[in-house]
Order: sequence, then C-alpha cells, then structure tokens
Amino acid sequence: MKQGMKYGMKNQFLLAGLFLSGIVFAGIALGAVWTPYPPAAMGAGKFLPPSAAHLFGTDQFGRDIFSRVLRGAGTTLSIALAVTAMGALGGVALGAVTGYFGGWADTALMRLGDALTAFPSLLLALTAVSLLGPGSKSSLILSLGLVFIPGFARVSRTAYAAAREANYVKSARLMGVGRGRILLIHILPNTAPALLPALTIGFNNAVLAEASMSYLGIGVSPPEASLGYLLSEAQGMFSLAPWYALGTGFLMVAMVFGVGLIGEGLGKGGAAEC
Repeated sequence: MKQGMKYGMKNQFLLAGLFLSGIVFAGIALGAVWTPYPPAAMGAGKFLPPSAAHLFGTDQFGRDIFSRVLRGAGTTLSIALAVTAMGALGGVALGAVTGYFGGWADTALMRLGDALTAFPSLLLALTAVSLLGPGSKSSLILSLGLVFIPGFARVSRTAYAAAREANYVKSARLMGVGRGRILLIHILPNTAPALLPALTIGFNNAVLAEASMSYLGIGVSPPEASLGYLLSEAQGMFSLAPWYALGTGFLMVAMVFGVGLIGEGLGKGGAAEC
C-alpha cells in the first residue's frame, strides 16, 4: 500500500512537472519567433505597470518587459541545455571508463573530482570564465560545462561500477562482445534510473549558475540578454518598477520548479552535486 502511494505521488509530480514545463517551454519557443513587441523597441510609456497591453509592464526605456523576458529566457534555456549536455556527455564518458575498468586511473580521476567538488562550483566557474574571457556565450557554456563534468562522472561511475558484475554483462563478455558495445549498448540504458534525475538536477543548476554569472556581469553581454542579466538590470529600478524583477523571477522559478518536479517524479538520483 505504501509502495503504491509512493509511486502514485511520483506520477503526480511527473505529470505536474511535464505540464508546467510544457507551458514554460512552449512560451519560450514562441518567444524565439514572435513577441508582442520587439524586445529592444523603445516606447513613450516608461515604467508602465502590468496591464493587458504589457503583461509585465515596461522598463525605463518603455520596452515591453514580457517580450524581453521571453527572449531572455530563450538565451538562458539554450545555455542551460548546452551546459547540461556538455557536463553529461563528458561526465558519463569519464564515469563509464573509470567505473567499468577501475584501477589506478579510476582512483586518480575520482580523487581529482573530489578535489574539484571541494571548491564552490560558482568560484570554479568564475575562474574559468575569467581565463576564457567574460561576456561570451561560448566561454560561459564551456566554463560551466567543465565544472559540471565531475558531478555527472560520479553518478555515472557508481552506476557502471555496480553493473560491471551483473549477469547480463558477464554473459555479454562470455559471448565475446566488445567492451565498447558493452559500455554503450548493454550498460548505458540500465543507468537511466540514476542519470535521468541527474540530468534534471543538472539542468536546474545550470539555469541558476547562468543567472548568477550574468547577474554578476560576467555572463552574456548586450545586445544579447538572459534572465540573469535582466534580473541584474531590474535591481537598479526595483523601487520604481518592481514588476520587472517579479516577472523575470517568476519565469525563472517556473522553469526550475517544473523541471524539478519532473526529476522528483523520475525518482531521486545521486546528482545533487552536479
């Protein structure tokens, strides 16, 4: 009975997350091709409050905040997806090799991963961006992607190390199946219960990391804007136009919360450090 209630609750989380994320991502996809107003178009109505004409109001230049938030959310989403993909591909490849083969390489690489995770991830990303050059979208993706690799590697290594002595892997080895095929075809699909929640957590962390970097002024630079950049811009006019920060923050929370519900519905993984 308790097990059934547990799975029922997870299904509810998953459905709620898919519904909320579907709305958010559909709005972002629409914003990539159409917005109510041109995001950079200046108007005569400065600091207008939210209304039917301007859902999130206008800023100090009369620009429609809703249009700017939709376009900025698209930038944040593209960066978060690229960072998550880079961290997952690099981490899974590294974790697969170290977890399956073990030995001194496993020990050395895992100790290196422990050393990296001992430092705050934001500090590592700040250092990497400073070296690669701030203000560039590509340098931001590369910096955050490198920082995310150790977390995914740890999750992947645990899954591969547990699977290497499984009966289906032993049978494949006895049948002469190559190591590469065993890693990709036999073991990788069975790591999904651990990797899927790790991907959702990694995505949310990438969204928050990008927002933090752009908020600090070392993320994307104008004319491109992201949710973090818009929040930084809204800070200076919070007393005059609080709807700027509230509208931007609402969309960011909805994006993170929806994906978080999906991760909860898929089951808890070991990716809190991604």
